[in-house]
Amino acid sequence: MKTPNDSTYRALNTYTKLMRAAESVTGRVHRALSAPKLTISQFGVLEALYHKGPLCQKDIAAKILKSTGNITLVIDNLEKQGLVRRERDSEDRRYITIHLTDAGAALIAKVFADVEASIVAEMDSLTDSEQELLGHLCKKLGLKGG
Repeated sequence: MKTPNDSTYRALNTYTKLMRAAESVTGRVHRALSAPKLTISQFGVLEALYHKGPLCQKDIAAKILKSTGNITLVIDNLEKQGLVRRERDSEDRRYITIHLTDAGAALIAKVFADVEASIVAEMDSLTDSEQELLGHLCKKLGLKGG
């Protein structure tokens, strides 16, 4: 039987707490996406373009950790809504850059401000030093094996 002093028990217990906390915080933060009816992937694409400028689909996919096939569908839907536009490179017609439209830029500016405020409110339950420590620990976990 596993006990709280057992390293396997501790690892599983810690992992469960990490995942539950992440799911809870993410669920509350993503409520800001419900009014504009954006999916998390759509928000990710718009946010990447908002902060990085025009990008190719491959770079967007890498930035938001999605497959290029999935990103194509997300961009198709954003384009139908008039939030992004595709621009083919005149030198290499295979290369397509995705740009925010004026409507897309206005929407993501508002939604990002709401998401940002929600994240700040969520993290407010931790002190500055606890936020720094959590950030350090999450980075350490994320880089393990990579």
